Amino acid sequence: WGERRNYPDSEKPTSRLALGLTQTNMSCIKSDGFKYTLYTAVFSLVFIVGLLFNMAAMYIFACTLKLRNETTTYMMNLVVSDLLFVLTLPFRIFYFINQDWPFGRGLCQLSVSLFYTNMYGSILFLTCISVDRFLAIVHPFRSQALRTKRNAKLACCAVWVLVLSGSLPTGFLLDTTSLRYKNSSVNYCFENFSNKQWKSSLSKVVVFIETVGFLIPLLLNIFCSVSVLQTLRQPQAISRGGQLNKTNILRMIVVHLLIFCFCFIPYNVNLVFYALVRTKLLKGCAVESVVRTIYPIALCIAVSNCCFDPVIYYFTSETIQNSIKRKSMAVRNKNKLEKGLQTNMLQSQSIIQNNGTILALSTVTQL
Repeated sequence: WGERRNYPDSEKPTSRLALGLTQTNMSCIKSDGFKYTLYTAVFSLVFIVGLLFNMAAMYIFACTLKLRNETTTYMMNLVVSDLLFVLTLPFRIFYFINQDWPFGRGLCQLSVSLFYTNMYGSILFLTCISVDRFLAIVHPFRSQALRTKRNAKLACCAVWVLVLSGSLPTGFLLDTTSLRYKNSSVNYCFENFSNKQWKSSLSKVVVFIETVGFLIPLLLNIFCSVSVLQTLRQPQAISRGGQLNKTNILRMIVVHLLIFCFCFIPYNVNLVFYALVRTKLLKGCAVESVVRTIYPIALCIAVSNCCFDPVIYYFTSETIQNSIKRKSMAVRNKNKLEKGLQTNMLQSQSIIQNNGTILALSTVTQL
């Protein structure tokens, strides 16, 4: 989102305006070079773990999960969102290592779009899961006509339309920038946007995505979780829910809220202050330094949601838990069967060998 970097005097770009710098804020420039090492390490780890976890989740949803309901519909869409973003991480890692973008403006804009598609798609799909759980527990009878797989698919389509309508324009607003120094050029992606860009368009984008993509879903998640907890405290909760297990549901809510708050609150709160700093509505070198230092850390935490989403799949869906348990039991039974067959074969071979030895000794004796 427009972090600036320092160059040695001999390598400073010829145009300070291209970096979005002015004479009035030159004293506020802080070195944030640590972000490239941080991004490279964290994004590499997220790529490996996120790819493995989400491929495993995709396999479970596509191949082993026989019973599918509204919750698993939201989860399958969340997996697709995570995988699309994870597959763009190698390009980002290459950029953070080389600090140069050779892949062209189109791929840069697509990478930015998929980042926001994943983040706010994850937020909205997790909100759908929370609302679905709220309806199932707080209004189990009145929500039966509403909680159908058809309506879940329609909700997922609405989420995709909303997220893409916000993320695609955002990605195409954040174009690559180029700087020339020492008779060479460096192409930037994901950063070095001017204050003019921030005042004209990016600040409006931040207001939209923060309101629709974060604040409203956050309030919905809190409301649904509190309502579910209040329902579970009522004496008739067990009779209304049949097999309702308070401990499991409490664990679902805690895991869901912890991951939601841990991954998304730091980045989105800091993004508001970052926009205020870049549009000069919030001034002061100390504030700017703090905001610029927190931004890379908050971004890395936000990206880690790709790795945590499969944890939510497991703790939220009893269907997935049973599927994994059945799969593990089948594997254990298969191993036991193979060991049993091997043992029987060894015993049979031993009997044959012993009988052969007895027969040989009997023949020698007769001779």
